[in-house]
Amino acid sequence: MAEGLRERKKRETRQRISDIAMGLFMARGFDNVTVAEVARAADVSVNTVFNYFTTKEDLFADRHETAVDLPVRTLQAREPGESVVAAFRRDFFDAIDTRDWRYGLNPGADLFAKVVGDSPSLVARLRAIHEEREAALARAIADETDAGADDLTPRLAAAYILGTLRMLSDHAARGQLAGESWESVEPGLRAAAATAFDLLETGLDGFGERALVAGGAGDDRDDEGEDREDEAEA
Repeated sequence: MAEGLRERKKRETRQRISDIAMGLFMARGFDNVTVAEVARAADVSVNTVFNYFTTKEDLFADRHETAVDLPVRTLQAREPGESVVAAFRRDFFDAIDTRDWRYGLNPGADLFAKVVGDSPSLVARLRAIHEEREAALARAIADETDAGADDLTPRLAAAYILGTLRMLSDHAARGQLAGESWESVEPGLRAAAATAFDLLETGLDGFGERALVAGGAGDDRDDEGEDREDEAEA
């Protein structure tokens, strides 16, 4: 059904308010900007802002629904013969190549990360969104694999995959916040991503296994025991 004039104007108003709010947040920090200031800058009333956004945090997280849906779409778009992990590997490297926002690799993502990190309420809100993403992906994996209600595998897979993606995105943001250019961050990010996805594909079996050391404490105890036996016989 074609979008009507009223719906289009409401969508455009919502987007304009969100864009203006984000600009203020990026320039001054989330906690330093009030909803009233956003309303004045957008030339609307405070009530109008709250007609479109339930909370101030909603102004910042205006892509909430899209962000929750993206992992599900990646899962459903995997190619014939492609595993779940392989689909996310391909999608992540595509995001690196295109500097796409979906994994926080776009220009300005480091500033976004700083604004979030400086605001406890945004940290909590982004954490809640990550939990929603994980739950939505777990449900989708369960549907695709016909998993039983008591099968933890879909939830574990969703947690492993999205946790890995989040850590990779954080790694890139931290490097840029420390003053590194994208050109210096990218090679290390690619290497870290390759290692991370390899671990997801193969599992952690044997990872970090301690090597046996000759002449260790166990060997010393054996030698002492033998010495005591020799003394007793003597």
